[in-house]
Amino acid sequence: MSPTDRVKHRFRQRGVTFTDWAKDNGYTRNEVYRVLNGQAKCHYGKAHEIAVKLGLKPDEERLSA
Repeated sequence: MSPTDRVKHRFRQRGVTFTDWAKDNGYTRNEVYRVLNGQAKCHYGKAHEIAVKLGLKPDEERLSA
């Protein structure tokens, strides 16, 4: 199972929609879907923040602290 599939599965188990998660975290639904579907590279900016919050990428700031 890919990392994005694990995230999607975790959301389904919790009964949380990506739209609700996006709204609660200050992102648009489209930004979140672009990360999950691999359309955003997630190297920096909002896409990177979303990937870190979803657990798809390590939090570099925490690692360097």
